[in-house]
Amino acid sequence: MLVIRPLQENDLDDLYAMAQSAGKGLTTLPADRELLQKKINHARETFNQRIAPEAGLYLFALEDTERKKTVGISGIQARVGLDEVFYNYRLSVTVNASKELGVHVRTPTLHLSNDMTDTSEICSLLLSDEYKGGGSGLLLSRCRFMYLDEFRKHFSEKIFAEMRGVSDANGRSPLWDALGTKFFDMEFSEADMLSGLGNKSFIAELMPKYPIYLSMLPDSARAVIGRVHDNTAPALRMLQSEGFNFNGLVDIFDGGPVVEAFVHNVRTVREGMNRHAMVTRKPVNLDVPSEERVMVSNRSFRDFRVTTVPIDCIGPDTVSLPPEVAEALQIESGDPVRLAPLKDSGLLTKHSYRSSVPGGASKWQS
Repeated sequence: MLVIRPLQENDLDDLYAMAQSAGKGLTTLPADRELLQKKINHARETFNQRIAPEAGLYLFALEDTERKKTVGISGIQARVGLDEVFYNYRLSVTVNASKELGVHVRTPTLHLSNDMTDTSEICSLLLSDEYKGGGSGLLLSRCRFMYLDEFRKHFSEKIFAEMRGVSDANGRSPLWDALGTKFFDMEFSEADMLSGLGNKSFIAELMPKYPIYLSMLPDSARAVIGRVHDNTAPALRMLQSEGFNFNGLVDIFDGGPVVEAFVHNVRTVREGMNRHAMVTRKPVNLDVPSEERVMVSNRSFRDFRVTTVPIDCIGPDTVSLPPEVAEALQIESGDPVRLAPLKDSGLLTKHSYRSSVPGGASKWQS
């Protein structure tokens, strides 16, 4: 069984192995045991409410309970830009015109921006290669929206994700080679790593404060602005299906896009439902396709748990859970739970209507 839970101390070895296999470009999860341990400690302090809410780092592990192995991680940064300045470039247009000469020129430009300051960020998404497909990545990513919905007071109304930009197999970024190297005496991987670790003072000290005219950059650099790395494309499509849109900001190093949405507009939030758990001894076939599964969470702040169950477990007022699922979620009969679709938009709504009509599925008209 795959279960989402808060990151724990004993996850370090599995997390380090995943970070090593991720390669370059995932700067929020560096392959450094000491730094990963600090992130785990930060997350534990957050869930135990021992730090200020705005400084919270919520990291969730995807555990294969049969193997007792952590196979994925995702996270939420409660606020960005409060202790270290958070930078992006904003894509804009500078217009120059002369009536006398009959000239009207629009020039795309990049402006240094701090627009996402005090905004919640979804981050640190990483899934073991052997678990890709079958809905595991959807569970790992969408569980965060269930948490955001449950505990909105700890987060901003608007949330965003900074997507990994284009780089080659050696970790070289066309935008960095054309722009960053002119102001920073370091390789892209080093600058990106320092930024991801929070050491951002060098950006303010060295980055040009004036607009960057894209027409002065080579075609190779202009072509990657606002584009994602091939490995990140599935994550971007998932966020777009949730209602995230490009907001005109890009990463200052690799040009990757920033996408944003308001929490109340996120699909997982809009289509979520509340029920009460009912632990049942009746046999339940848990091995169904991802299209027929829904996410169910225990609604706990400190010990948040999420897994998936077949849609047939959902009744008008209750969710029927086998004992092993209830145990994994740390709930008992009568406890409140939260439901959200895993993959198929509208699945819960259709099923709820069908369940409420006498005669069940035979009365449902799509």
